[in-house]
Amino acid sequence: MSNRKSELETLRADLKVRLSKYEAHQHRQGGALEKDFEEQAVQTQNDEVVDSLETETRNELAQIEHALERLAEGLGDECEGCGEDIDPRRLQVLPYTTVCVKCAED
Repeated sequence: MSNRKSELETLRADLKVRLSKYEAHQHRQGGALEKDFEEQAVQTQNDEVVDSLETETRNELAQIEHALERLAEGLGDECEGCGEDIDPRRLQVLPYTTVCVKCAED
């Protein structure tokens, strides 16, 4: 279980770095919009993509935080839905999951 905790903490740190880059982009820390209209259009499209990536990253970060809380409570390998153990292969692929395959499909 400590290996999973370490993996989740590493993922959390990576996501926080990624979020700070997205936030810097959104706040134009690299400079204001270009004066050229076509460049502005490209930058605006980029903003939409970055906004979407930021949302996905925040959601994944929330899942990681939740999984870490469950690990701290000693419930990390137990499905939140049915209470059965989550298959270790599923945890290897999705270390932040808190539900078994069956409950995830329901």
